[in-house]
Amino acid sequence: MKTQQFLGKGQLINRLAMQVGDRAKAISILQKRGHLKADGKTFTAEGARRNEMSASERAIDRESKRLNKPKNDFTYNPKTNTATIWESFNS
Repeated sequence: MKTQQFLGKGQLINRLAMQVGDRAKAISILQKRGHLKADGKTFTAEGARRNEMSASERAIDRESKRLNKPKNDFTYNPKTNTATIWESFNS
């Protein structure tokens, strides 16, 4: 499955290119987000930080910030590239 490729660290551009279907489009998106400099090759400080995260770490980071909850409250679903709040069945 193509969406299961490039899940590791250092794969930010490749992962987004696979998701949107075009490397140039992925670069443009990352530039607009402030993760890549104008040359399309050099990461900004924030971009370098995101690139050092795996797909699961980025998904958890997004949801953690959105919901203002600790990162360890989340679990990652690689099929949907989403993080959800982990709920214990022992509660």
